[in-house]
Amino acid sequence: MQPAELKETLSARFPGLEFQPASNRTCLMVPADRLVDVARELRDTPELAFDLLADHCAVDWPARDTIELLWQLDSTVHNHSLGLTVDLPRTDPRVHSLHTVWPNANWLEREVYDFFGVLYRNHPDLRRLFLEDDWQGWPLRKDYTDDFMLTEPGGRR
Repeated sequence: MQPAELKETLSARFPGLEFQPASNRTCLMVPADRLVDVARELRDTPELAFDLLADHCAVDWPARDTIELLWQLDSTVHNHSLGLTVDLPRTDPRVHSLHTVWPNANWLEREVYDFFGVLYRNHPDLRRLFLEDDWQGWPLRKDYTDDFMLTEPGGRR
């Protein structure tokens, strides 16, 4: 399915949801409370068939006071791709896990939790993946500092 046709199909299937305007690919913005339902529909609808969660990551936006979650979905059946985004408040970033939709979300969500502090509800094993269990803070947030850093946020020494 070509990007324009994919957008049209998604607009009809998910009225009220918007597409990320500045993206160079099709990227659907989803409210956190609808994420799991939308994900299941994207996977289970035959003409969409997003059967592969290729990647999941996060971006910290202090000026917007949000953490943006991004998922890269691919259809190995139809050879099309889609981005999903969800904005969460930095003060309490919580969203439901997608491990029941795509099992590999388990590991990807642990990585985002480890570095950004996003809490995934119903995750089967939410614990740090790369850092020590007693690590304090979320090192990929832009306001993170610790005694081992060479520079402060903003590049000051």
